[in-house]
Amino acid sequence: MELIGLKKDNEIFDLQTAEELKFNIDEYQKIYFDNSKDALSIIRHSCAHLMAQAIKQLYTNAQFFVGPVVDEGFYYDFKVDEKIGVEDLAKIEDKMRELAKKSCPIKKEYMDRKKAIEIFKDDELKMAVIKNIKGDTFSIYKQNDFEDLCRGPHIPDVRFLSYFKLTKLAGAYLGGDENAEMLTRIYGIAFATKEALKEYNFMMEEALKRDHRKLGNELQLFAFDEDVGAGLPIWLPRGARIRRNIENILTKALINQEYEPVRGPEILKSDLWKISGHYQNYKENMYFTNIDDIEYGIKPMNCLGHIKVYQSDVRSYRDLPLRFYEYGIVHRHEKSGVLHGLLRVREFTQDDAHIFCRPNQIKDEIVSIVHFASKIMKIFNFKYEMEISTKPQKYIGSDEIWEEATNALKEVLESSGINYSIDEGGGAFYGPKIDIKITDAIGRKWQCGTIQIDMNLPDRFNLEYIDENNITQKPVMIHRAILGSFERFIAILTEHYGGEFPVFIAPTQVVIIPIDKEAQDYAKIIQLKLREIGAYAEINLKNNTLNKRIRLSEKQKVPYIVVIGQKEVLQKELSIRDRIKKEQYTLKQEDFLNLISKQLNEVYF
Repeated sequence: MELIGLKKDNEIFDLQTAEELKFNIDEYQKIYFDNSKDALSIIRHSCAHLMAQAIKQLYTNAQFFVGPVVDEGFYYDFKVDEKIGVEDLAKIEDKMRELAKKSCPIKKEYMDRKKAIEIFKDDELKMAVIKNIKGDTFSIYKQNDFEDLCRGPHIPDVRFLSYFKLTKLAGAYLGGDENAEMLTRIYGIAFATKEALKEYNFMMEEALKRDHRKLGNELQLFAFDEDVGAGLPIWLPRGARIRRNIENILTKALINQEYEPVRGPEILKSDLWKISGHYQNYKENMYFTNIDDIEYGIKPMNCLGHIKVYQSDVRSYRDLPLRFYEYGIVHRHEKSGVLHGLLRVREFTQDDAHIFCRPNQIKDEIVSIVHFASKIMKIFNFKYEMEISTKPQKYIGSDEIWEEATNALKEVLESSGINYSIDEGGGAFYGPKIDIKITDAIGRKWQCGTIQIDMNLPDRFNLEYIDENNITQKPVMIHRAILGSFERFIAILTEHYGGEFPVFIAPTQVVIIPIDKEAQDYAKIIQLKLREIGAYAEINLKNNTLNKRIRLSEKQKVPYIVVIGQKEVLQKELSIRDRIKKEQYTLKQEDFLNLISKQLNEVYF
């Protein structure tokens, strides 16, 4: 494998930078041309420039804004005189391959602000970029007829770029400002090896089959209606049953861990959001209304309601820790362009909880939450990893409090033997957090749960408890959600299982198909017995042939289809079509009920 970059103190440099600044290469971690995270960052950044070079050769008067590496690969924002459609991606990709086959070094140059302005004075998008760059030293990367302002790093030559694919065409406002000009954005992906690209293409094909929007419609789980509004999901009976099943699992576990159910209001006076800091730091994501000339904020989070529950009584050290939970509905002002099925909505329900504890109880509480999250993820057959997100640019509280809270999270994970990564600057504005990232059945990673230490809100709201010396002290507040939101988690579950939900959360566990009228009474008896043990069973009495009724039930991906005829009625048996085992067999009535009961209850803890 060939060396393409260097890394030190989490900063990545390309080889040209090392030569120009005369680095001692032995002091740096070497980055090779492989599919490691650091190498892919360099490869994908370089591939973005290759795409821009291809666009420049294909289209008139191309101007480019920015082309960063992102979680899903890379993109470039640009504008051209011609209209570009999805059908043009193949043409751009072909031109990229043509350019990549030729040896073309990627060269880096430094210049001052004056020279950069002179070079790009006729390019309004580059002038917008220059305006946002601090300092007077600029770097430009050149490859034949294409050049762009860029910090890098990049690979030495475009000939290394062989395994890439353009994935998506979208619109993007200049600088993310809805009042600014709309640009064209093209996304792409790149890898170091053919095998990695092939694996990615397979995953994308599977993702298309598993798209929760498609399956949600086919399985009649949820709907969106323009008359209702964008980003506001409507839960149909089957989808609502999935939610209820997940809630039941969580509720039993929470009660066992001594969490108390609470409920906060949907709207609170803006004065409270100002005290919390949301008004100053999160206002753009909130909705507001006026009642009797007083401004109210519709809650984007449940924490303030739980703080008010804490304040409803005098608290002693003997009361702590206090654990409050709520399946709380929240609203967030998401831009139309980012809404995406259930994955990104404007109204959603969090499996939210807040723990109020003493500082010396933080570790035990975090350990308990981490173990709880581990059990939940195993129930749904998810692999997962932890990531600590540190202080962002906009934050409240002192640096000392942030350091203390961040170190507490690191200590918990390290003492529990849990590996973790660091997301520098990714914390909430009120405290650092642990993010729980899961990997689904086809290898995609999703951010779901979060655990956040908050020493700021207790201070802002003057929360207190009386310690053993009869002295008032401030508690620590821990925010935690395991699933994140029911909407997002159910979208992920739908794609993870491809709509074939396990029995314990399936919207319909059993469909009973009586062959004739004489079998209907027995079917009703079985349905009631199944419902008594907590299973949702439907009887299909539609005026269709037996085979068509079976096919319709199979399309709904029901775990068990029970066919009842005269033989089954006489012998008190059930003819079973088992989707999980892909088998057909006969069971006594009681044996089938025991089987379903076991599958429903084995997940509780």
